[in-house]
Amino acid sequence: MGVDCFKTDFGERIPTDVLWHDGSDPQRMHNYYSHLYNRTVFELLEAERGEGEAVLFARSATAGGQQFPVHWGGDCESTFTAMAESLRGGLSLAASGFGYWSHDIGGFEGTPDPAVFKRWIAFGLLSSHSRLHGSGSYRVPWAYDEEAVEVLRHFTRLKLRLMPYLAAAAEEAHRDGVPVMRPMLLEFPDDPTAAYLDRQYMLGPDVLVAPVFSADGEVTFYVPAGTWTHLVTGERLTGPAWVTQKHAPDSLPVLARPGAVIPFGDRHDRPDYEWADGVRLRLYAPTPGQRTRVRIPAPGDGPGAEFEVRYADGAATVELVAGTSSGYGCDVVDSEVTR
Repeated sequence: MGVDCFKTDFGERIPTDVLWHDGSDPQRMHNYYSHLYNRTVFELLEAERGEGEAVLFARSATAGGQQFPVHWGGDCESTFTAMAESLRGGLSLAASGFGYWSHDIGGFEGTPDPAVFKRWIAFGLLSSHSRLHGSGSYRVPWAYDEEAVEVLRHFTRLKLRLMPYLAAAAEEAHRDGVPVMRPMLLEFPDDPTAAYLDRQYMLGPDVLVAPVFSADGEVTFYVPAGTWTHLVTGERLTGPAWVTQKHAPDSLPVLARPGAVIPFGDRHDRPDYEWADGVRLRLYAPTPGQRTRVRIPAPGDGPGAEFEVRYADGAATVELVAGTSSGYGCDVVDSEVTR
């Protein structure tokens, strides 16, 4: 089957009570060694698989380490507190210029109870990269209960349908350095409240995610100005406002930005399909006269596709302006979206 990725976990750790062959300062080399270690493995994968095909699952980094993605949050506990701490750490990493980030769904140390596991599934699948992993116990959903299986199935399918949107956000991270998972402050620098929000984030430019950190499903989150629309149910909220809601295990606040056009792919059984074929471009709270360009990359080296979506007289139209697509359409979302 071969190897696509190496997990650089703990091999990059170096103590400070050592002598370096070239006389380097052990204190100064402590963080830099992880950079050199990750770079070495990344360059090996590039040499073996080709430029643009290398990927790590890296535990440590220092300034500049974003050149060698992906990084994950390390060995956290399997609790709601650790789940919130993981998000806080990931947002700090994103604010430091790292484009992609992951974490162990369910936590690493210990065994999460079913409530923690199910809530972490939603958070994990609405991250740039997702994996189920832990120490001392399995993180497979059927080890918990049937509801855990359904929750994982639901959010996996949602992520796979969002691949056209996520791929565009990943392309932006590669091209411009803007992270896929973004602190609210990054998207709303003029909103004073956004500076203090560490329990929610933007996934790409247009989707707000507020993970649930409680067993009873209660979550309090902030919506900036405008009309925000739940990505799945079509429920609308008007900001700026603080909102408290209760969500079932297969739900959480995941809101489309006012005026956003979110491309939904045609498949939910695999990530590497032709994202522009059969795509549905969904408009959320559009304004009259709105025109939006949406680029959808292609998996691999294809040209992808670019669409222009227009909204006028209460109706939306879409035109393919570049690239190729075997079929597409657009909708204005004002009710529940089919899963």
